[in-house]
Amino acid sequence: MNEQIKPDSSHSIIQVQELRKDFGCLQALSGVSFNLNKGEFLTIFGPNGAGKTTLIKILTGLMRPASGSAKIDGFDALEGNAMLRSRIGVISHATCLYPDLTALENLLFYAKLYGLDDPEERANESISTAGLQLRRYDPIRTFSRGMQQRVAIARATLHDPSVLFLDEPFTGLDLQATSDLKDRLRGLHTGKRTILMTTHDISCGLEMCDRVAIQSRGKFSLFESVDCIDQSNFKNLYTKSLEQ
Repeated sequence: MNEQIKPDSSHSIIQVQELRKDFGCLQALSGVSFNLNKGEFLTIFGPNGAGKTTLIKILTGLMRPASGSAKIDGFDALEGNAMLRSRIGVISHATCLYPDLTALENLLFYAKLYGLDDPEERANESISTAGLQLRRYDPIRTFSRGMQQRVAIARATLHDPSVLFLDEPFTGLDLQATSDLKDRLRGLHTGKRTILMTTHDISCGLEMCDRVAIQSRGKFSLFESVDCIDQSNFKNLYTKSLEQ
């Protein structure tokens, strides 16, 4: 954890209580509960099918649980509140970009969708921050996977969200693109922004976060401050979760 970043322990920005979700006979979430303070970075590890993506979809209003509650910055995440959507950003291995539009056109579209003032200026600023000034007029389909992810981050942060959700953001990235993404996340991890990320990459995940969780069989088997984690022991716990 960056010592200059001090999460606000007096302000719990994500509050999750007993979330449950079934898909037929498959129990994706079986009572997930946790709180995350303003400015904290939580990394959730877990095997495929553990319910990590389901959890993010519920917290971002894309799916409703069978039961339980979730609040983001005081808003009920289960109500689909427009004010809540304006305060969150979502990044995944799917970029949500239009391949035949240029990088600038993509960001202009989302800037207008967010209702931002001076959308062209905001889009150009975001492209510059992503280091893609020379490619702003090129179609997204001509970009590498890493470059597309950089534009996706620009898309998700155009409106300066207070909470950022990342679902397996390192998937498909080469070493250089992974390093670039880690640098960008460090820049986004400020005392005012809360981040929740799922990943299989232990080294990247532990390097970035304040808190760490292991999700297995639809619930958290571990939720702890990263400062209290012994990495070798953690790897053993994570390996056991993959075997369950």
